[in-house]
Amino acid sequence: MECFKPMLFSCMKKYSKEQFAKDVVSGIIVAIIALPLSIALALASGVGPEPGLYTAIVAGFLISFFGGSTVQIAGPTAAFATIVAGIIATDGMDGLIIATIMAGIILIVLGLIKAGALIKFIPYTITTGFTAGIAVTILIGQFKDFFGVDFKGEKPIETIDKLKVFFSNIDTINYQAMLVGIVCLAVLIIWPKFFQKIPASIIAVFVGIAMVKGLNLKVNTIGVLYPDLKAGLPSVSVPHFSFALIKNEMPNAFTIAILAAIESLLSAVVADGMVNSKHRSNQELIGQGIGNIGSVLFGGIPATGAIARTAANIKNGGRTPIAGIVHSITLLVILVVLMPYAKFIPMPCIAAILFQVAYNMCQWRPFARLVKYAPKSDIIVLVLTFVLTVVFDLVVAIEWGMIVACILFIKRMSEETHVSGWTYQRDDEEFVDDLRPVAKEIRVFEITGPLFFGVSDMLAESINVKDFTKVLVIRMRSVPAIDVTALRALRDLVDRAEKKGVTVVFSHVNEQPRHMMEKADFINRVGADNFQPNIDAALDRAEKLVNN
Repeated sequence: MECFKPMLFSCMKKYSKEQFAKDVVSGIIVAIIALPLSIALALASGVGPEPGLYTAIVAGFLISFFGGSTVQIAGPTAAFATIVAGIIATDGMDGLIIATIMAGIILIVLGLIKAGALIKFIPYTITTGFTAGIAVTILIGQFKDFFGVDFKGEKPIETIDKLKVFFSNIDTINYQAMLVGIVCLAVLIIWPKFFQKIPASIIAVFVGIAMVKGLNLKVNTIGVLYPDLKAGLPSVSVPHFSFALIKNEMPNAFTIAILAAIESLLSAVVADGMVNSKHRSNQELIGQGIGNIGSVLFGGIPATGAIARTAANIKNGGRTPIAGIVHSITLLVILVVLMPYAKFIPMPCIAAILFQVAYNMCQWRPFARLVKYAPKSDIIVLVLTFVLTVVFDLVVAIEWGMIVACILFIKRMSEETHVSGWTYQRDDEEFVDDLRPVAKEIRVFEITGPLFFGVSDMLAESINVKDFTKVLVIRMRSVPAIDVTALRALRDLVDRAEKKGVTVVFSHVNEQPRHMMEKADFINRVGADNFQPNIDAALDRAEKLVNN
């Protein structure tokens, strides 16, 4: 079956030494890019620097091995930073491990039931809204380190609280820290314009360390905040399970699963366009699930496909999952050998890297275009999701974004459904249209659009019969679908008509509505002869009933 087949196995069938060499080189380069990003994103998530590398190593390896994309590079991403920080602040690492394991199980189940295509039902306005909101929360969360502000022991969790504490302590700005942050940010912006081969983030790290050490600046470094930083392999982390904690983390688990699915599949789609390939969405979900479970069991945090690192892999010649595996092995070597030197990295440098991450993910151009051109209902969902992400958290934003999007979609669809009756000149005369005359005892109504619970009352309000009516023809050629509520309304309509001695004839019932009617025994209830393939046949049937 397609969803049980990792892409790695398919790629090995036609693998060559030349491609292996390219994959190795690309994997090493991507690892160098991922090193500072993994540390920065881990710190933004409220954990130490080591879990960021654990995530890139374990999840990166497992997702490349079991995933459904040829070039996907996985690891910690900015999308998870705020939700991870919130979980750790309230329930600690046990809560994060349990939430991520449940999210991994959800992802695996989604892959096994071939639900990869269902991710397209998440509206673009919601993904754009919460992505922009996450960017703002990351930006605000780094003000403290970028400006060297002393929070005086306060540890705010919510974004708005962080902003309040920042401004209440703004008089403690460390201008030396701000100088380091500005210089590192300038390096991140300017370096890529002239040099493409060496990642700007690595250069910014070296520049930041050189400034702090060379000028003897009083700036917080990773070593100051995390004095227990050490090299070595990760150990297995077994959480303390409890029913209360599992119940409490269920919403977070769904949010992590949704984010991992959306971001990984979006990244895979982008990668497909760059290398002219086609990923296996269901297998990718399985790989994401396995990778996330493995990540947190070995001290990491949630992971997903990273678009920027995946693009870097493609640009450097990576074409198979071997590149992702080499990227993980390279980071493992760095973790064992070079990790103690990470203590020298200045916090303003980390903040500058995250500023750039926030800018790259904020999608302000698509956001502005949506506000300018989208319908009002879409703008409402976009802005609501954005505001809720910043003011509250991602769980609330996605929940309410989906609820409001569904309500507005239902409203929009209900406006597309209409019931119109053929107009008679006078009730005592027959109506003649372009095709044929219709006797006054026959009334014809045409339904346009889907019939569902949002418009079921329209049937009772719009379809009526006269005292002399003997046959009611319902034309349904423009009804693509029907649900149970609307079918119940049709049944009630037939019951009311029969009490008045009126027979109901249906014309051109499409496949889905007819299938529903057959399952509900509605066709037998009305009579199979009263279901006709087109309006001419339906009118013939109606005339026959009138003349009997």
